[in-house]
Amino acid sequence: MAAKKRIGLALSGGGARGIAHIGVLQALEDQGIFPEVISGASAGAIVGALYAAGKRPGEIMEFVRKASFFKMFKVAIPFSGLTKLTYLRDKLAEIIPEDRFESLEKQLFVAIANLNTGECEMRSSGPLFDVVTASSSIPLLFQPVEIDGQLYVDGGLLDNMPVGPLKEICDVTIAVNVMPHVEVSGKAVQNVLGIAQRCFDLSVLANSRPSMELCDLLIEPKEVHRFNIFQLNRYEPLFDIGYKAAMERMGALRELVEGLNE
Repeated sequence: MAAKKRIGLALSGGGARGIAHIGVLQALEDQGIFPEVISGASAGAIVGALYAAGKRPGEIMEFVRKASFFKMFKVAIPFSGLTKLTYLRDKLAEIIPEDRFESLEKQLFVAIANLNTGECEMRSSGPLFDVVTASSSIPLLFQPVEIDGQLYVDGGLLDNMPVGPLKEICDVTIAVNVMPHVEVSGKAVQNVLGIAQRCFDLSVLANSRPSMELCDLLIEPKEVHRFNIFQLNRYEPLFDIGYKAAMERMGALRELVEGLNE
């Protein structure tokens, strides 16, 4: 019997915009498409970990609503120093039974940036919660996470849409980018937060381009640009944007998936 063909899904970072990933997952499942391997950075790592743990898109969305799951993206820097992402780690422990990559139902790769070496690392084994938390630790907002004596921050800093590990083991790779490149008006960069987000967006664009070229299919919900990465109270619109973007690419995706069985 021929080996089952595998579909890989890479989920980009993007702060609160990562809620759009849940809409994409719902659209895929509605069409009978179930990725077997997931990769993610930052917000994509969070959604990816929950999905890899066997949570359905509806369950993930409900948990996000009730637990204010993305509230750790609020800008809240106390006078004592950068904020710890203890809240995120605690919430992961509430919904995912075991703190091990190996215990997940689907294979998962998480991108984390090593501050000591300056390298991007892809983790797929060992303790899970610290790695996902590290991948979500936006520099200058949250404290780095120490793992095995090294300091780690947001994986999106170096690889915001980690397609690479999927290409090695999957027959079809889908990438979802919730940090699309758009031109902005002068008003969007008139304050510190606007300038900081624009600089972050441009940096992410640069490190995402190789993945855009490497994947077999790119889903890019461009409408998410209307929401900043700290906008935490727009769950439904972001979900709907992700769902719509995935459905718009469904024809091309079906061709790829059906081609696996030929």
